[in-house]
Parts: sequence; structure tokens; C-alpha cells
Amino acid sequence: MTAGLPEENTLGIIVGNAARAVSKTARKLGHAGARPSLGGSFLALGADILVVLRAVYGLSWFILLWDRYPLPGAAASAWGVLIVVIVGTIIGTRLGGDRMPTWAFILVLGGLATTVALDFVAVWDLGDPGRTLTAATAAGMALLLVVTQRGAAEVLTAAGVLGVALAVAMFLDTPPGTPFDADHLAPLLSVVAFAVLPAVIGVVVVSGYRRMVQLELDRVLVQSNVSAPRFAVGMLASEELARLDLAAERLLDSIATKKTALPLTPKTASIAASLATELRLHLIEGRRETWLYHAISESEMLGKSVTLVDKSALAGLLDPAQRDGLLSTAWLLVSDTRKKTNPNRAVTVQIGPVAPATTPRTDRKILVPIAITSTGIRRNRVDPSIWAALGRVGRYSDSTEGGSLRVDIEALVDNPADV
Repeated sequence: MTAGLPEENTLGIIVGNAARAVSKTARKLGHAGARPSLGGSFLALGADILVVLRAVYGLSWFILLWDRYPLPGAAASAWGVLIVVIVGTIIGTRLGGDRMPTWAFILVLGGLATTVALDFVAVWDLGDPGRTLTAATAAGMALLLVVTQRGAAEVLTAAGVLGVALAVAMFLDTPPGTPFDADHLAPLLSVVAFAVLPAVIGVVVVSGYRRMVQLELDRVLVQSNVSAPRFAVGMLASEELARLDLAAERLLDSIATKKTALPLTPKTASIAASLATELRLHLIEGRRETWLYHAISESEMLGKSVTLVDKSALAGLLDPAQRDGLLSTAWLLVSDTRKKTNPNRAVTVQIGPVAPATTPRTDRKILVPIAITSTGIRRNRVDPSIWAALGRVGRYSDSTEGGSLRVDIEALVDNPADV
């Protein structure tokens, strides 16, 4: 058993570079990872049902128009290919993972393109594609099968290409001299709309659902910091500490079992020194970073828009109710403002410094001043529930500065000298 040197610390810096600054303000920390399905399988099930119903509807029209087809075999082949694509895609998405492989996506698109081509071959001589295309129209609906499996840009691009191809082909199939009136244009526009809009609507629904779920998950993870001690390490730092602890145990075990001889070699001694330095730095950070620092830095939502200034780590003195109120206020100020109308929205939370008391208090409490300053958030756009959340923190007063909201709070907390 040999002891391994951790590759990097919590901040992503290679071990050995001990010059690591301790920030006075919260910053966003995170690790990139694979995108989870986030319950997308339920949306996929609904899409499967819609596609099957649309295929049944299209098949009924195909049967009714059978006698009109100059090449009914081509139309039947188009429906055969489309059914294979639909069934294969449904089975593949159910048995596969959260993301469809690129090669499978290309096969699906190839099958849909073949369907459209065969359907046009079947009705070309009729010169009325708007009223005779069946499989080609249903092919656009089949893109709903992959909205939860592939990226939004890919699905929208495929739908756009399909719409353009249908429009060009129908224009070329229109006999010369045909008047472009409502009776002629309405069926053509309907074909393009029925082929393109389902995929567009599906992408919008899935994207909105994913944003909603990720936002709620982020809030739940952030809320867990409310019950944390005054000084604590965050989730990411906890993982790093566990990794450092395991590396230290392996090193000590190798020494105890005499697999690593004493005195230590320069390389092993360097590993031990690096582990000790990292553990010491984590202990120092743990005495500077409060629950609010971790709540902001580990949040996808708050980390982008909220700045914390708490040089004396006074946020740790707040009780759970006050913490919940302060965190809810910051969350609502950020999430209730539309990004499109306020692209530069930002919230600054400044805690302290504590002013000397003019008169001694007998209840062993101190007043901690908290100032919340917003940028790009007007008072008339503030959610009413924010005022209730502020009331849980302490007495507050609000004012307007340059069209933005400023809230000053006096939070009454236990005096740490008397605890």
C-alpha cells in the first residue's frame, strides 16, 4: 500500500502551491458533471403517447387517401419507415441512458428524412401536397421522441431543416399558374406548422421543466446550511477533507505496517508535508467561512448574483429563524426578477461591523447591522413575501437608491462573549 498525493485542493489548485488567499467575499464553487434526467422520463412518456396518437391519426388519413395515390407503394413504404423509427426510438430511449448516442440520433434523422422523401414521391404527381402528405407531416411530430435525449439546439435545428425542406418541396410541387390564395396556402402552412411546432413546443416545455427542477434542487441544497454551526466547511470542502483524511490514513498505515521505511524518503516526506499543509489550511478556512458564505458560494443561483461582505463572520451569530429569513430574502430578490428585463441584477449583503453600544444591555444581546443593497431590482417588483422574511431577521427599514432597493436590518443576536 502506498500513499498517494492528492491531485488538487478544494479550489482546484495543485498541491504544493501553498500560497492560497482567503477571500473576504463569497465566491461560486462547483464541479462540472453530467446532466441528470431530472424526471425527464415522465415528459418522455407523454411525448411517446402524443407521437403514437399523431401516427394513428395520420395512418387513418393515409387509408382514406389510398385510392388517390399515384404510387401507393411509396406512401406505404414511408409509413413503414416512420413506424420503425417511432418504435425503435421509443424502445431505445426506454432501454438506454439519459442521453441518446449521436449515431442513434443520426439514424433517427435519416429515417425521418427517408419518410419525407418517400411521402413526396407518392404524392408528387397530384400537385397538392398540402392535402395529401401524411407521413411527412407526422415525421415532424416524431422529433418529440428525442427532446429529452438530445440538446435543444440539435432538435430545433432538425425541426428547422425539416420545415425548410417541406416548404421548398411543396413550392416546387405546386403546378404553374396556381393562385396563391387562402385555399391553397392554408394547407401548405398547416403542413409546415404541424411538422415544426411540436418540436419547438417540446423543447420549450422540457427546458422550462429542467430549469424549475434545478432551481428547486439548488434551493434545497442551500437551505441545508441554515442549521450549520457558526463556522463550518462546505459540501465541496467536506469531500476534499475526506479525500485528504484517506490519504493520511494510507500514509500512516504504510508506516505502521513497515511498508514505508523510516526515516521517510524525500518523496514520501514531501507527500506528508503537503497533506499536513492542506489539512491546516482547511482548518484555517473553517474558522473564517460561515454558513452564509457556503450557502452563496455553493449555489448556482446565488453564486452568480449575490455578493457577501462579512469580514467579522457575524452571520454565524444568527439563529436558525434569522438565517432562514435572510437566506429567503436573498433568494427571492434574485429569483423573482426576470433576467431579460434586468440582465445586471445583483444583490450585496453586508453584515457588520457592530457599533459600540451606547447603553449596556441586560439581555446579553448585541445588535448586528445588516445592509442588503440591490442593483437592477425595483421596489415595486419585490415579492410581498420578502417583507415577511425580513421580519424574521429583525427590525428593518427600506429605502430607494437610484431606482434600486436598499434594506437596513438590525438583527438582535446572542452576545458570543456570554455564550
